[in-house]
Amino acid sequence: MNARLALLSAVEPGVVESEVFRLALQHTVGELGALGGMIHLRGPMSALRLVSAAGLPAALTRPWEIIDQEGPLAPARVLHQGRGVWAPAESGEQPVSAGSDAVSWPGTGLASVPVFYGDRGIGALTVVMGDQGEPTVEQWGFLQAVITWTEERIRQAPPPARHLREELSGDLLRQALKEVPVGSWDWNVQTGELVWDEAALELYRTDPADFTGRIEDWMRIVHPDDLAPTLRAADRALRHRTVFEAEYRVRRQDGTYGWTQTRARATYDAQGEPVRMIGMGWETNESRSALDALSRALRHMSDGFLAVDDHWRILFLNLAAEHMLGSSEEEVFGRVLWELPSVQQVPDLEKRCREAAAAQQPAGFDMEAPNTGRLLHLRLVPGRDGLTLYFTDVTDKRRHEAERAAAEHAAIERAARIAELTASLAKATTSRDVVEAVARRVLPPFGASGLLVQIIEGDRLYNVGAVGYPRAFLDSINGVPRVVRDPFWETILSGTPLFLRSRAEYTTRYPKLAARPTQGRKQAWAFMPLTVSGHTFGVCVVSFDQPRRLTDEERTLLATISALVAQALERARLYDAEHTRSQELQRSLLPSGLPELPACTAAARYLPAGQGMDVGGDWYDIIPLSGGQVALVVGDVMGHGLPEAATMGRLRTAVHTLADLELPPDEIMSHLNDIVGGMAEESYATCLYALYDSTTQVCSIARAGHPPPAVVHPDGSVHFPELTPDPPLGAAEPPFETFEMTVPDGSLLVLYTDGLVESATREIDDGMAELARLLRAAHEGSGEVAADLERLCDTVTTGLLPAEDSTADDAALLVARLHALTDDDMASWLLPEDPRAAGEARCHVREQLHTWGLDNLTPTTELLVSELVGNVVRHAKGPVRLRLLRGPELVCEVFDGSLTMPRIRRASETDEGGRGLQLITALSRRWGTRYTATGKCIWTEQPLLGLDSPAGPSADVLDLPLLDCEEFARDLEALTSGDQELPGSAPQ
Repeated sequence: MNARLALLSAVEPGVVESEVFRLALQHTVGELGALGGMIHLRGPMSALRLVSAAGLPAALTRPWEIIDQEGPLAPARVLHQGRGVWAPAESGEQPVSAGSDAVSWPGTGLASVPVFYGDRGIGALTVVMGDQGEPTVEQWGFLQAVITWTEERIRQAPPPARHLREELSGDLLRQALKEVPVGSWDWNVQTGELVWDEAALELYRTDPADFTGRIEDWMRIVHPDDLAPTLRAADRALRHRTVFEAEYRVRRQDGTYGWTQTRARATYDAQGEPVRMIGMGWETNESRSALDALSRALRHMSDGFLAVDDHWRILFLNLAAEHMLGSSEEEVFGRVLWELPSVQQVPDLEKRCREAAAAQQPAGFDMEAPNTGRLLHLRLVPGRDGLTLYFTDVTDKRRHEAERAAAEHAAIERAARIAELTASLAKATTSRDVVEAVARRVLPPFGASGLLVQIIEGDRLYNVGAVGYPRAFLDSINGVPRVVRDPFWETILSGTPLFLRSRAEYTTRYPKLAARPTQGRKQAWAFMPLTVSGHTFGVCVVSFDQPRRLTDEERTLLATISALVAQALERARLYDAEHTRSQELQRSLLPSGLPELPACTAAARYLPAGQGMDVGGDWYDIIPLSGGQVALVVGDVMGHGLPEAATMGRLRTAVHTLADLELPPDEIMSHLNDIVGGMAEESYATCLYALYDSTTQVCSIARAGHPPPAVVHPDGSVHFPELTPDPPLGAAEPPFETFEMTVPDGSLLVLYTDGLVESATREIDDGMAELARLLRAAHEGSGEVAADLERLCDTVTTGLLPAEDSTADDAALLVARLHALTDDDMASWLLPEDPRAAGEARCHVREQLHTWGLDNLTPTTELLVSELVGNVVRHAKGPVRLRLLRGPELVCEVFDGSLTMPRIRRASETDEGGRGLQLITALSRRWGTRYTATGKCIWTEQPLLGLDSPAGPSADVLDLPLLDCEEFARDLEALTSGDQELPGSAPQ
């Protein structure tokens, strides 16, 4: 590579550009082992011109002579990206204009790099790679080095061999207009449109049949050596607002080249951007006789040509101009243009000409020819010593332009409608959203009044949505079975649109359905099939109040729209189904109702996120526990979707299981943290667990990344406990902090998730402050809102989450009024740590139950207490304490200092022990154990309902193997006297 770069560096500065390009291509192809190469240069507007090629046959390069610099081909892409581009062969890199005659490229692909002149990209060098594939890093570096050398040599290249050395004087210019074949041209810089008069077509040797009216026509005929400097001269003139002058060679029809001279000036809009460049050109290498002949051609050309001096005296006009002015050249030569009667009939002509001359800027406008009704385009080109006017009959051209503009406007409107509909459908989430988007974007432009969308379910058609139809009519067509002679089913089965322009046509085609048009109150219809991936699943009907025959363009547009609607509706149906399943899953995972407990009364709300969001993982729960305790829980699984909802269900189930084990709040949090940590990566959840004991009015709280609860005292004061913040579940490191506080009777404990108080427009601290304000306001005045927890929930959610605001997160709210168990409903005694404890316990039970009026529960309770106390005395250690709690049920609790838990087991007929816990299970509604700060507690629950039942346990309750009432009584007496252990006691 270094050797080739050294060879290129040895090339003397000053070689012509064509030689620079040839050397660059030859060395690049040789070094890379490529099959060939090309160099394109940027032309006006969006054209790239092939100026040099090496190693490639004409059949391959011909389609690449003029390519679109805004297009997808590699030479165009490098100009936009400013770096090398690799286009593999399988990408099918071919110009669009190549058509079916294009020859496929050999090799593995095209490697292209940009060419710069200063800071502006002017072209691209492209090589066709062989079997070696994409260039290596070193080869890309070599390509860049060659481009650097090429750019330096372009700057040093001499101009074309011949240039105009001096500027023509005014007299010489006017003489040139007389003697030299002058062709005029008008180039629209913004659109690339190029207008040549007949003289220009002849000057540039172009057959009118081959002239496309684009700037590419001019680029094709310019000599490759002259193209780059000529383009740069035009670019400088446009940027610096100077006169564009250039001399260059153009290709004749016989393949030879001849020299031409061009002079022009551009016009600019209000923003200073170039709009048009108007100029003229003439040959500079013809003999005097040829010049005279071409001058005569100018005289007889079809367009009008008129030249005046700086005093507006007429110096020259051709025959066409004579005809337009109604005077011969001899009659008007030397006269002031404005004195001619025909000129005076054109409004504002003098004013515009003088403005163009004063501004020294070319101008052009249309005018109506006097007495003919024809439309002429007048172009005014100011010069140093006068003005040149060109008259072109554009009557037919303007009519065609108007027709084309109307067609383009209609196409733009169609594209705009489709774009608006596409944007609306992209935002549509549900089937209802799709129908509303179609009704809003499609019906008004067509003047339609009705829309009906139906889909197939089984063998019937059901309404998805409708606009502009009576309810009775919609009910009559909902669930229509499959029939052939029905416009809905016919459209679906055929998969093609159906257009009915009147009621008469409808009833003629479907005589059995003649009543439908009247019922639906419509008179014209467009039935469009809804098809996705070749499967038609429904029909979209656009209807009109009046008879209407749709044009072919309207029918095509409706067919396009129906395809968009089908895609959106299919997507929405999938969303609807998934969203319904998600909501059903979430509803099944949340509590169906809150339990009614003596320790608290509660109300709750769950508010899903705004429309378009998946289900979330927010949840709440109230779990009744033993001994007048209740657990209040709220949690939030981070994220939205079915996985998050499923995780929420798993956590809620886990909390229930752990709470039933009566574990402390911090231990429950540790277990939940292990569960979340074992789930998928980056699964996190926040949780707050509050354990309230109605016997002590103490609330123990543990939280993991969750906002603190709000506590509302009976006087209406609100505060948030200062809890130690712990990280979310899945990221925390146990142990968790437990915060204990005493809560007055009747206080409110308000638990919530962050979605209630935090949003994109509100910080969580501001939301918590607003929550406190709403809670305080609810207690002011009569306090009715605070007393009714359901109303209080509505007040809080409405205040923090207004219905009109769409939320990005779901929210949960749990409000619980805490109740204390009074001293009248509690009784507690310390018992001795010996066999006498059972007898004392029975005495305490008899006395307390008599005080409470629960004598009919005494026999059963004595049996339970005897069993529990006897078991503790024999197998546990003190101190021993008995406690009775009266609520909806009678709770009997026995406390001891042992951490060993009793275990129920199945006893055989010959076993002396193991039946005690079976007896407890039979006599109580439920029983259990829990750890305490000093040991454990064994408790039982008996319902207070049905107190009129016979005193004592029934025989069938005590129908246990090898045990009857008399034997059990003897055992109790023996245990009381200390002679033997209770047979039913299971070792702990």
